[in-house]
Amino acid sequence: MTRHTWSALATAAALAIAHGAFAQGYPNKPIRLVVPFTPGSATDIIGRAAGDRVAASVGQPVIVENRPGAGGTIGTGQVAKAAPDGYTLVVVSSGHVTNPVLYGDKITYELKDLTGVIPLGSLPSVLIASPQSGIKSARELVDTLKARPGQLNFASAGVGSAAHVNAEKFKASLGFDAVHVPLKGTPEILLEVASGRVQFAFVPLVSSVGPIRDGKVVPLGVSTPKRSPTLPDVPTMAEAGYPGGEYNFWVGVLAPAGTPRDVVDRLHAEFAQALGSPEVRERFAKIGAVPMPMSPAEFDATILKEANELGPIMKAAGIKAG
Repeated sequence: MTRHTWSALATAAALAIAHGAFAQGYPNKPIRLVVPFTPGSATDIIGRAAGDRVAASVGQPVIVENRPGAGGTIGTGQVAKAAPDGYTLVVVSSGHVTNPVLYGDKITYELKDLTGVIPLGSLPSVLIASPQSGIKSARELVDTLKARPGQLNFASAGVGSAAHVNAEKFKASLGFDAVHVPLKGTPEILLEVASGRVQFAFVPLVSSVGPIRDGKVVPLGVSTPKRSPTLPDVPTMAEAGYPGGEYNFWVGVLAPAGTPRDVVDRLHAEFAQALGSPEVRERFAKIGAVPMPMSPAEFDATILKEANELGPIMKAAGIKAG
């Protein structure tokens, strides 16, 4: 994720600019970039980094507005109802695709009310186990889970969180039973796994590197299709024999449905060019974000595919927001 990937993003965007693939006169006023999570969250950091660079490129302010609450559905709902003119956008995380199941009729919009602009990046996760469990590989974990149904615990950063969805996807792919322990966030997960009170969990890779290197938790597999250069000796879940453990936590930009295609294309090109800038790469690297190049159409298809895949898993597990 690599210099070549970033260069490709920048080159593609530059070519779009050179060929005039832009809406004439857009933008001619500030762009609102709604982040439906708290300041300092991964989604906020990624959105701000890209938005700052886009503002410098288009010569108009990109104003970040944090509208947290209900797993991101409050701010996202506001954008879904905004004018489809390219001046109000939302930065969502991959939880966007499971929120309709998680929150049900509490949500005031549908996935089709928004259209993809660009995924900004993804954050790899890693499956970890407690040293006290004696488990040293994904296969050993699965064998233990099957031998002791309902006796092992797994932690997450709350009901419906990425860590929870990742674990439920893993469970569904293998049919094992384990007890979910929802916690406040990643620091609490790492503490509980290190202590042995929780046997396993999926956690953001960037947050777990220190505890892994210190031997406080045991890495079993990364959730991405390729190995992480940060933990090159840790296999992917597919390499470990369990592709059902793959889960891509991503962050991306959406616009209200009906936004003119030329405006969406302009925004896509500007954000793609931003992702190739050294300052954005540096800010992403600090939180472990890696590029996820896709066209708007590919991004829409990915959202639909994940909703169709993860929605039934969530429903079968009875996962609902409290």
